[in-house]
Amino acid sequence: MSIAIRKPAEIEQLRRANRIVGETLEYLSKSIGPGMTLKEIDAMGEAYLRSRGARPSFKGLYGFPAAVCTSLNEVIIHGVPDDTRVEEGDILGLDIGTEVEGWYGDAAITIPIGRIEEDDEKLIACAKDTLYHAIEIIRPGMRFKELSQEMERFIRERGFVPLLNFCGHGIGRKPHEEPEIPNYLEHGSPKSGPKIKNGMVFCLEPMICQKSGTPKILEDRWSVVSEDRMRGSHYEHTVAIVGNRAEILSQP
Repeated sequence: MSIAIRKPAEIEQLRRANRIVGETLEYLSKSIGPGMTLKEIDAMGEAYLRSRGARPSFKGLYGFPAAVCTSLNEVIIHGVPDDTRVEEGDILGLDIGTEVEGWYGDAAITIPIGRIEEDDEKLIACAKDTLYHAIEIIRPGMRFKELSQEMERFIRERGFVPLLNFCGHGIGRKPHEEPEIPNYLEHGSPKSGPKIKNGMVFCLEPMICQKSGTPKILEDRWSVVSEDRMRGSHYEHTVAIVGNRAEILSQP
């Protein structure tokens, strides 16, 4: 496994691509309301990020047909925009990637549509809080498996479970690079595997299920749900390890 160590100038390039992701997510979160279709939301997101000088890196990536992953209710990740209208009480995951001059950005949020149930508020909070907890505890010398174990512990203590077989990842000159970073410990001891170092840049993205973490891919060949078809949530940031701590690049 070869994990890139980025120079300060390269991190600044990545910050540029990622800031546009954060700005686009903030714009959509303030603009989306009941009655809008997922295709309309996708078009708004694409138009906004292009206006900021970025290319939508998800569009065409591995054959994905849109700029924004719109994951509605039980769809946890990789939702494909269609003519479905969002309604009061829904929850919607938005995952966006950008490319600017050969450098990539990536982040995600889950938002409420109007007033939502308390259980859904807790579901969204678990993804967000897990992400920020992980970012807070990262230090050089920590192993990625230790970070995965800590995220799983945090998720399970909230009464939820992580989605299996999907993970965070490195990012840089490609949208997905080494390492893979699951939200749970797998394959051996947490004291094994590569260590986090200054200069590394990667995406953390807790994907939260309620009962079962076993994934099922729907007929569109993209949308991922839990086998129990209960609602899920997803949050993601791109971070750089700078000055012995994790710095969020994908903030607006």
